[in-house]
Amino acid sequence: MTQLPWDQAAVSVRFEDLAPVSAFPVVPGRRWGPGWWWSATTGRHVVHGSAAMRTQLMVLDRAPDVTGLSARPVRLLWRDADRQVRSWVPQLFARYADGTGLLADCPSRPNAGGDRAQRARGVLEAACARVGWLYRRLEPPPAVVAANLRWLAGYRHPRCQGPLGLRAALAEAFAEPRPLADGAASVGDPLQVLPAVYHAVWSGWLAVQLDEPLGERALLCAHPNGGGRADIPASGTAGRNEG
Repeated sequence: MTQLPWDQAAVSVRFEDLAPVSAFPVVPGRRWGPGWWWSATTGRHVVHGSAAMRTQLMVLDRAPDVTGLSARPVRLLWRDADRQVRSWVPQLFARYADGTGLLADCPSRPNAGGDRAQRARGVLEAACARVGWLYRRLEPPPAVVAANLRWLAGYRHPRCQGPLGLRAALAEAFAEPRPLADGAASVGDPLQVLPAVYHAVWSGWLAVQLDEPLGERALLCAHPNGGGRADIPASGTAGRNEG
């Protein structure tokens, strides 16, 4: 394992390409164990160690300005006020399109990790700010948003976008806000069209309110510029301006 000064590592290391520096533990009796998330952003798998972490991977994987993702790629070490060496391994790293990065943890509840996590938070926030990055303890999204994301994520693979020409037909069908089922039926066989509709919503060129149930009456509309993302409540995102 290579050790570098943090300021040097932040500008020279591609954290998005690194394997985890430590494995996620398998805890006997726990209902959730480590798993893999296939990222539509990178086309690669990212390991996760909890349901909360997988949910944040979904949010980040859909963010339009995220270009890379990895899990536990770095261990930060520092000396505290008593000159004792301390360390912390953030659960997630995300690379943004402008080259900056996000180090994040994914607690299932605000006080997870106790005092040690809170002390590490202050150190990591300062370290990331020094190099123009962010550190965040990401809050779980609202239940409806999370459920909608889980559904859409099942259609994130490019194979779900359907045959050539289907995207143009969907853009025409949803040129104005229209119920999901109505617009899909106007294009063709729902068995073929609906997977493409959900892929389009995941990809962001069909917009929908994700804080409402994603049913057949949900209103969809094509983005005028062909891109972007539907609004998600700020409390549930892994966005760059979280407090």
